[in-house]
Amino acid sequence: MSSADFNTSRRMFLTLAAGGIAAGVAGPPVRAAPVKTSARVVVIGAGAAGTSLVNRLVGRLDGAAITILDASTTHLYQPGLSLVAAGLKPASYTQSRTSDWLPGGITHIGEAAAEIDPVARTVTTSGGQRVGYDFLVVAPGLVLDHEAIEGFSLDLVGSNGIGALYAGPDYAARTWVAASKYTEEGGIGLFTRPATEMKCAGAPLKHTFLIDDIARRANKAGKTEIIYASNNDSLFGVPIVSEKVRMLFGDRGIRPAYSHVLKSIEPGRRIAKFATPGGDTEMGYDYLHVIPPQRAPEVIRQSGLSWADKWTDQGWVEVDKHTLRHPRHPEIFALGDVAGVPKGKTAASVKWQVPVVEDHLVAAIEGREGTAVYNGYTSCPLITRVGRAMLVEFDYNNDLTPSFPGIIAPLEELWISWLMKEVALKATYNAMLRGKA
Repeated sequence: MSSADFNTSRRMFLTLAAGGIAAGVAGPPVRAAPVKTSARVVVIGAGAAGTSLVNRLVGRLDGAAITILDASTTHLYQPGLSLVAAGLKPASYTQSRTSDWLPGGITHIGEAAAEIDPVARTVTTSGGQRVGYDFLVVAPGLVLDHEAIEGFSLDLVGSNGIGALYAGPDYAARTWVAASKYTEEGGIGLFTRPATEMKCAGAPLKHTFLIDDIARRANKAGKTEIIYASNNDSLFGVPIVSEKVRMLFGDRGIRPAYSHVLKSIEPGRRIAKFATPGGDTEMGYDYLHVIPPQRAPEVIRQSGLSWADKWTDQGWVEVDKHTLRHPRHPEIFALGDVAGVPKGKTAASVKWQVPVVEDHLVAAIEGREGTAVYNGYTSCPLITRVGRAMLVEFDYNNDLTPSFPGIIAPLEELWISWLMKEVALKATYNAMLRGKA
């Protein structure tokens, strides 16, 4: 990049970042007077979705009994895990205290939801508390089914050439231990993606691109063979993005293995077995990145709230994809990863989903119909190398929906898109948690 291009990109980033951060600090637009109500609102999950919603509801509802349930004392900034697993951020970058983000005026029960009774309209906690509700928002995230990969154990991460960044901050840091050794020594690198729906479907690609780039920077490109095992015949759910990734893979010598789903591993022999349309096949590896199948938590799958005719092995909550409202229990909404919608398992999606649920929930309390619509907006700052990314944004129709048309081209590898991911995104995320973005 020339000095002139650098300065132009820098000014552009600072302008965009300042505008976005200023909007977050200034808070949400001026709203109508708070609605007086004694409604009991229970939110399951104090992750990005649940925390953002309760921060917005305390300003919208006057007198409501708002309760949030979550056993975790640590809030996890999940978009940062890819950076930790590439040695670009410490594990602490992704962690903060759950209580620091929750507003006053609500009840925080530090226990998990253990049972949901949508008929009696109650939630029973892991500690045996029974909490009644008039409105329920389920936002517990999802669970990683590591046991579905025969021979795999989280104890293996960081050694034996095995990484697993999705498992959490410590495991992401251990992933970098194994990945960095691979970038120094070379060999065969296998990068996987599960056949289930998953959070941030771009993360497997980010890790692949980053480890390839780091190996190249160490002048080890000639010693590495990188294979990306896609779960189907595509590299990304949006066709135009998939084609762009295919072209980038071709340029960098990354080989796609289509319709390869990781089934089991033999850590001692460093062998991975994949299910393919033609039967099981084995591949050896020097580095293996494992992303397991992902499902709704057990409490959701046992609640009767899941879809009965799709995603039956995963249990996502049945909702109208535009209102995020349950069709059989209209007093129940779902947010974030657990929502059974065709797109939307990213933090950026949560930013657009929360105001929709807020609108319909407040409208229901007032005895009217809400008007807000979620169009499936999903954003993936798709890192393609250290210092470069594509800011990919799309909707239910797989149409690209760029936030900065004419400024940030969604399918170009740009330094400014990298900075949006590496610097500006966390500030926007934090503003979202406070209900201000």
